[in-house]
Amino acid sequence: MNAYYPVYLDLRDRRCLVVGGGAVALEKVEGLLAAGALVRLIAPTLIPELEQLILPEKKTGRVEHWPRDYRQGDLEGAFIAFSERLGEEVHQALAQEAERLAVPLNVQDETDYCSFIAAALFRQGDLTVTISTSGKAPALAVRLKEDLRQRFGPHYARFLELSGRLRAPLKARYPEFETRRELWYRLVDSDVIKLLEHGDDHRAEQVMAGIMGVPREEFGLAGAAGVAEVAS
Repeated sequence: MNAYYPVYLDLRDRRCLVVGGGAVALEKVEGLLAAGALVRLIAPTLIPELEQLILPEKKTGRVEHWPRDYRQGDLEGAFIAFSERLGEEVHQALAQEAERLAVPLNVQDETDYCSFIAAALFRQGDLTVTISTSGKAPALAVRLKEDLRQRFGPHYARFLELSGRLRAPLKARYPEFETRRELWYRLVDSDVIKLLEHGDDHRAEQVMAGIMGVPREEFGLAGAAGVAEVAS
């Protein structure tokens, strides 16, 4: 049994290779661009959705499209690489070059040629959830991702947006890490997320201010300027 090590990569401004021009390539390019990567896309033809996606990105230099089949040497300078299913010969050549250049490679549904596997991914703002079946049943990972999408709605993104604004003023007031950690757990275990789910952002910010001891005007988004209303 293969045991995989899960990791989140910082791909900002790193060159990432995608081989193929179909639906899987579209998914990979979307995810890479969302992560701030520079994409090299190699395929003689592209589905219309992929063409529309990369059209503006080519102008900004975020995507370069090489309209041809993969050739040896294409992985030069790549930080990571993905490929659609393109046939045994292409997979072997890709895997050999990736091994030689120490470039992590994922080939769609062909774990024998993969040095890593891509988990099913769900994003809600800054919340990122990934699910893996270690390549045994990717369809199950997709179904679990769909279930999580129903559970973790936009209110989680809202909570993380407020939390991000809260971190700096909280650290200024409480230099001790242990104190801040205790406050974060109190916040997460409170009714704040439930309040945000029900659309009561104003009250949620009040509760956050009361728990964390930070005036609402220093982090809140929903209320007007002025003295913070702190929940008791």
